[in-house]
Amino acid sequence: MGPEHVAYGLRASYGLPYVTPDLVVAWERGIAAPSSPELTALAAVLWCSPGELIGRPRTLREHRVARGLAPEDVARTVGLELLAYQRMEETDEWRGNERQSTALAELLDLSLPDFVTVTGRDGKLGELLRGAVTTRWQAYVRPVGKTVPLDRRLLEDALRELHTEYQGQMAATLSWAGGSAAGDSSDAGRDFMDRIVDHFWSTVQRSTY
Repeated sequence: MGPEHVAYGLRASYGLPYVTPDLVVAWERGIAAPSSPELTALAAVLWCSPGELIGRPRTLREHRVARGLAPEDVARTVGLELLAYQRMEETDEWRGNERQSTALAELLDLSLPDFVTVTGRDGKLGELLRGAVTTRWQAYVRPVGKTVPLDRRLLEDALRELHTEYQGQMAATLSWAGGSAAGDSSDAGRDFMDRIVDHFWSTVQRSTY
């Protein structure tokens, strides 16, 4: 189906008279994002689920849509006023309390990494992890544990492994100072830091098997 066919289907069958082929192309290229009703209609036209169009959901709104839930459903289940919940979706900033956060995780079937991302803790977690790999990782077990509810032993193993990996890269930089290998190692170190939250979850996953 070309953009013109998709646009026609949305106009004719789903009451979206303003949808043009150019808008469909904008959605495809990520220039614009469809609203929840538009995404639901788009999935119907393409004979798939909203979750398949989203791919791996990252935001609170994407997780809700992937589950086929309306904002009213989530707000009622977690115990929030609808407008308050909608503001959280719009700003991508979860401000629910612990009970509401637990209800949200259960309703949307969030994994722990997804829960941390949706509740806006990725930035804080990344900051703590960067401190852990560059200094004494032992000092960060408790702060990281307050951000991520993991078994202490599992958390210690993950931080130790991350610290060892990063320090190994830095040692390689010093050993090859002045050479091209040093530049490669330094670049690898920066990339490691940029993706440290992903490295952390991969390390935790390996430790659980």
